[in-house]
Amino acid sequence: MEYINEININEAVVHVLDNNSDEPILNEYKLDLNEEIYKFVFKHVQMCLKDEELKYAVFNKERNIVKEISQEFLNGENDFLEVSKELARQMFILMRSKGSIASCDLMVISISTEYGPLLGIMKMDYIKNYVHTIEFVEDKIGINIVPQYTGLPASSQRIQKCAFIKPLREENTFDLMVIDKQTKNKDSEEYGSNYFIGNYLGCSVIDNERDMTKSFVQSAEKWTRTNLKENAEAQEAIRTTIKKKLKEEEEVDVKQIAEDLFGAETAIKESFVNFIQEEGGVEKVAVDKEWIDKKFKRIRLKIDKDIDLYINEETYHDNSKFEIKRNGDGTINMTIKHISNYVEK
Repeated sequence: MEYINEININEAVVHVLDNNSDEPILNEYKLDLNEEIYKFVFKHVQMCLKDEELKYAVFNKERNIVKEISQEFLNGENDFLEVSKELARQMFILMRSKGSIASCDLMVISISTEYGPLLGIMKMDYIKNYVHTIEFVEDKIGINIVPQYTGLPASSQRIQKCAFIKPLREENTFDLMVIDKQTKNKDSEEYGSNYFIGNYLGCSVIDNERDMTKSFVQSAEKWTRTNLKENAEAQEAIRTTIKKKLKEEEEVDVKQIAEDLFGAETAIKESFVNFIQEEGGVEKVAVDKEWIDKKFKRIRLKIDKDIDLYINEETYHDNSKFEIKRNGDGTINMTIKHISNYVEK
């Protein structure tokens, strides 16, 4: 996966899309990217590009205005401000036609990265804030607290819907990166809606190395917990083998891992392979090394529902500090060694 580390914000603009208005409020000026505003925009872009919900996507073959005008800008054929206005108009048209899309500020951003230029689109849904009001009542001061519904997400809050569009080139394996988090609140107007990817961007999500690696790790863990619930010894053997394979190999073959784990045990081997394929839909997994390094940097163990243990990877594999011993009866012993200091929290 392309992990973007070099981010430079070139230009940015915000337009107001209010469902209570008949027209979008379109900005005639780009944002003044002073130190504070630049930092605010940069942190949102950085957080989105590092978000594990970020997906690869390709534009559909059907005509789509967002695709066309974004390419006009990325190919130097149109002005940034004019392109941003049209992107806002298209979102507002969709909001009015659907009638269930939350009002927002739409931020459009021109970005430079080590992989080339990107055009960013962020739907910044409003956050409920509270402010005080001061009134004079019969010559006395009265102070109250009232909700305010036009606050923007703070730089520490995650954006729910955004896109980073690349220049279209024949050698591309994907056209854009998207986040389209679905609301889990059934009372929300946007519950279950996929308007952002399907209608606005006109694209389809495709798997990348991180998605495949993450899916395989989660599926293998789910199978292990379900099928070897009372056999900690077998669980430990499976987890250790899978981690070793993911660390050492660029691509893992699900059938080969099953063969290494279960050998002649045909039934359990088939169960493992079938489950992984049903969950993830792949037989071979291209390993995302960066995600693996991050995933296993700290290991959390939940032991017999009573003990939580956090261990960094180096200590986990250091037998002078931590050791797992298989007892041969389905149980294991975990030993923490040579403790010189500890604190109680």
